[in-house]
Amino acid sequence: MEYGSIEREIHIEAAPEIVYEVISTPEHLREWWPDDADLVPVPGATGTVTFGDPSAPDAKVQPLTVVEADPPRRFAFRWVYDEGVAAAPGNSLLVTFDLAPSGGGTLLRFTESGYREHGWEAAVLEELYRDHVAGWDHFLPRLVGYLDRLVSAP
Repeated sequence: MEYGSIEREIHIEAAPEIVYEVISTPEHLREWWPDDADLVPVPGATGTVTFGDPSAPDAKVQPLTVVEADPPRRFAFRWVYDEGVAAAPGNSLLVTFDLAPSGGGTLLRFTESGYREHGWEAAVLEELYRDHVAGWDHFLPRLVGYLDRLVSAP
């Protein structure tokens, strides 16, 4: 296995404008991905996503930096980098959501890349990659389910 990037394509029965809002704003992110999110969806903005109870000492807080915000076509951010360090290629992972109209909905192309460029030891790289594959395989279907509920709500 190369551990270079994670890629998924998902068809969502919602307009790109709605999908974009759900993947880029804290109030929607909290519904399908992290337990808490604090970010402004503009390029260069920094924020955090938190997994676990934000008030608990074992909560995992990840800084992130918005790289691209082009509604309703693309939202991208860097994460998994050391706090206090500016996110850049080689020290972080890049998550990209590309959205394209498809039928009455949206084709979402998801990519998380930067694993090999980070310079982790092989065992650390493999463990982190497998952990993120399992994570995205859990969270992306939650995104679809949340969007389904959102667009079908009266």
